[in-house]
Amino acid sequence: MLDLIIRNGTIVDGTGMPGYMGDIGIQDGKIVATGSIDDSATEEVDATGLTVAPGFIDPHTHFDAQLLWDGKAKPAIEHGVTTIVPGNCSLSLAPLKAEHRMKLVGMFNQIEEMPIKAFEEGVEWNWETFDEFIARIKKGLTINVAPLVGHSVLRLWVMGDASMERTANAEEIKGMQALLEECLKAGAIGLSTSFVDMDETLQPVPSRYADQEELHALCEVLSSHNKILQIVHEFYDADLTVARIDQLAEISLKYKITTTFSPLFVNATEDDSVAKVMARVDEQFQRGARVWPQVQTRPIDISFCFEVPSLLFIRLPSWYQVMRFGTHDEIVAAFKDEERRTQMVAEAETMSPLWDMLVLRQVDSDANQSLVGKTLAEIAGMRNTSAIETMIDLSLEEDLQAHFLAANMGHTDNAMVGELLANPRVHLGASDGGAHILSFSTYGDTGYLFSQFVRHCKALTIEQAVKKITLDTANIWGMKNRGVLKEGYAADVTIFDAEQIDRGDEYYTDDVPGDGHRYVRDAIGVHTVVIGGAVAYQDGEYTDSARGSIV
Repeated sequence: MLDLIIRNGTIVDGTGMPGYMGDIGIQDGKIVATGSIDDSATEEVDATGLTVAPGFIDPHTHFDAQLLWDGKAKPAIEHGVTTIVPGNCSLSLAPLKAEHRMKLVGMFNQIEEMPIKAFEEGVEWNWETFDEFIARIKKGLTINVAPLVGHSVLRLWVMGDASMERTANAEEIKGMQALLEECLKAGAIGLSTSFVDMDETLQPVPSRYADQEELHALCEVLSSHNKILQIVHEFYDADLTVARIDQLAEISLKYKITTTFSPLFVNATEDDSVAKVMARVDEQFQRGARVWPQVQTRPIDISFCFEVPSLLFIRLPSWYQVMRFGTHDEIVAAFKDEERRTQMVAEAETMSPLWDMLVLRQVDSDANQSLVGKTLAEIAGMRNTSAIETMIDLSLEEDLQAHFLAANMGHTDNAMVGELLANPRVHLGASDGGAHILSFSTYGDTGYLFSQFVRHCKALTIEQAVKKITLDTANIWGMKNRGVLKEGYAADVTIFDAEQIDRGDEYYTDDVPGDGHRYVRDAIGVHTVVIGGAVAYQDGEYTDSARGSIV
């Protein structure tokens, strides 16, 4: 008798081959049979009319802290995701000495907009080394985790404060090599670094002080373990991105490792930028290099109020300075001060088309309730003023509790995005799950892939889309025995309605320690998710299963 049989589904096995009707037999966390199964099982799932696929893999998340209080990494599983990669963008929670904890919390707060209170109330700091951290998150783990180790924390461990001031000397580089070796042996899937991020003092993160000698030395260690290098590149500039592609290509060829960069956005007003980037990717692949761009399917919705710093204002120094370092009263004072307000409005005019598009999404007062749902341009027209002035006025009227929405940021043309996603040298990534919980509505990439680019744009077939987020990702990231429904492979399975799967509406949750809420997206059309051979999610409900593992 088997543990579990999934019966009568359309099996899209992850290889890209056409789907077929059949069953999946599971025993001891492994797939043991496919096709028509006559055996019986302790548990059966009827997949009639549904698609049965390998569990989806998300290679760009920041669930590092959330895994300490939520081994399910909500809402990932309900979107069909069975394996996540945390530790991106040079940041991981290990290795980390006790004296550097608050420094790292500050970086997570600045870069990933994760509340400091969530760390204060949700994290018990009882580890330092990478293997101790792995042992900690294994407890009650439902989802599979393939963790990266962050370059910035390697520097912080070895160099201390000097990691934020200068390049490393030969001895320090050797120390980082030895530390990376330990992390890889403990389960790290690779190394992440960043060329753009800033810390909580608005200074470059430690990884940005590294020189070529240091990066190459670390890639030499990656080479000995055949592990991946992930970077955050200068995504706002095509020429700088092309230069990074060339750098990654040389690293890939020299050390025979896979490299990946994220994010790559499509903007209809700058479509030549994507063409330029992909032309260089193609050129380097033809040379034998492995340089994989990560593209997310969905546009980004950014919600903010002036009580909390938002990366939306990162290019406006006077705005971001007061939001990042000012108290509530200091922000109000800045908005009320005529001279400062005039300067801030002038600075913000460089982004004036954005303010017109912002939607007032939430207020506390009765007086402004009728304005909720309107754009700032519409409200400004009613008030005979500008959108920027309206945003400030509403914030003062609501004691900084006016919430605004910038919808559909990033990608602006689904036809162009579909063409990019269909490119075999692009893989799905950059969901940022676990980060930006007070501003971005995280998750929905997988559902949006099927609803927009399989059903609507028809840029990919369902078999191609499944392969993109299962076997392709597993192969790129070196995840063995995952990503395909085949005998002997891990029994991670997602069962969904191909005609319904989509990202749903945005909503608040109250499951963040110390904060009480975050923005997430509903999942639509995901029926059952099996992780490690056990049902982890079914019909909108999580089970008590905890079969997640370190990949």
